[in-house]
Amino acid sequence: MMLMKRRDFLKLGAAAGTMASLYGCAAGSKAGGHVVVVGGGYGGATVAKYLRMWSQGSAQVTLVERNPSFISCPISNLVIGGTKTMEDITVSYDNLQSKWGVRVIQDDVVALDAVKRSVKLAKGGSVSYDRIVLSPGVDFMFDQIPGLDNAAAQQKILHAWKAGPQTVALRQQLESMKDGGVFAIAIPKAPYRCPPGPYERACLVADYFKKNKPKSRVVILDANEDVQSKKGLFVKAWADLYKDQIEYRPNSEVKDVDVASNTAILEFDKFKADVLNVIPPHRAGNIASQSGLKLINNRWVDINWLSMESTGTPGVHVIGDAIFPAPTMPKSGHMANQHGKLAAAAIINLLAGEEPNPAPVVMNTCYSFVDAKNAIHVASIHQYDTATKLVQPVKGAGGVSAARNELEGKAALGWARNIWADMLA
Repeated sequence: MMLMKRRDFLKLGAAAGTMASLYGCAAGSKAGGHVVVVGGGYGGATVAKYLRMWSQGSAQVTLVERNPSFISCPISNLVIGGTKTMEDITVSYDNLQSKWGVRVIQDDVVALDAVKRSVKLAKGGSVSYDRIVLSPGVDFMFDQIPGLDNAAAQQKILHAWKAGPQTVALRQQLESMKDGGVFAIAIPKAPYRCPPGPYERACLVADYFKKNKPKSRVVILDANEDVQSKKGLFVKAWADLYKDQIEYRPNSEVKDVDVASNTAILEFDKFKADVLNVIPPHRAGNIASQSGLKLINNRWVDINWLSMESTGTPGVHVIGDAIFPAPTMPKSGHMANQHGKLAAAAIINLLAGEEPNPAPVVMNTCYSFVDAKNAIHVASIHQYDTATKLVQPVKGAGGVSAARNELEGKAALGWARNIWADMLA
């Protein structure tokens, strides 16, 4: 594939949202069947809508989601930085129901029976399916940080890595912190949800401090050997904008915490902060990790990339952050949206007795703000490779920003509005 200009990449991404043929979908096949979707995030909402759209309403779709509205993790760091509100990142599920005919149940799935093809709901009852899509995102391995393995500790030392109440609570902790205090963010070893997200958060907290608490500083405790995404752009932003405010410490894995003193316990050191933001290691969301599906590293669901179907468990498709990532593929909102479309196309084909697309292509764009207005991005394209049976990065496609700028910031907000509409409008 030839190297794409960024504007052409974005045009292709937009076209992919409306062209079933790009995903090899037997659109309009009128194939019947009932598909249950668990989780209404970037992946789940997308697959629910596109199953209805591309089947022309012949596939019945039930979405089970615990939250009354969609709340976006991308852009939520701007809420923590104080330039956006929770209302700005919240979108209703109403159109999925009224416009697209998706049945939305506000509940949790607590058990999956892949043999009987049914799921049990937390509030009682069960729902049967012909095929099911699990899009549960991630849950946290609190047992890896013993001091956080209880509810009280988790209410004080926040991760705020699922947009919602903790987003607001972390913002409040920053507002209450004294000028001259220290905010420390602890990053787990990769893979984790949104590789550049912690570095973006550090920037936006530093931006808030610079304007409101200039004596305060930010310390990044990174369990990894180096910055995991957009390294050059982040490092330049730290040097140019936050030379005296951001300190980056690689190889600083948090092994435990002393909750009472807000202290991170590292392998050979301790670090005390006024506000301690610890992001624990991730694994596939509970319903995926506890349903007997094949896991890689006891954490991530192993899938068939042509159908997004769980390896060894027919009829169960898994998308988004819960799966074992293909080479260089990020766990991102945009990628989950792409997984949703790939799964929708494959399921419609399978319900119609046809094979999934043998050569799917997915793409990703990820924006990060380095202050309230300036942003950077990384983009990539991934295509199925028959030799490895994986979705491999296309050499020469995509790339990163030349430099941070306000135009990128406007593009980032436009990306959010557009992808939310793609999922939910």
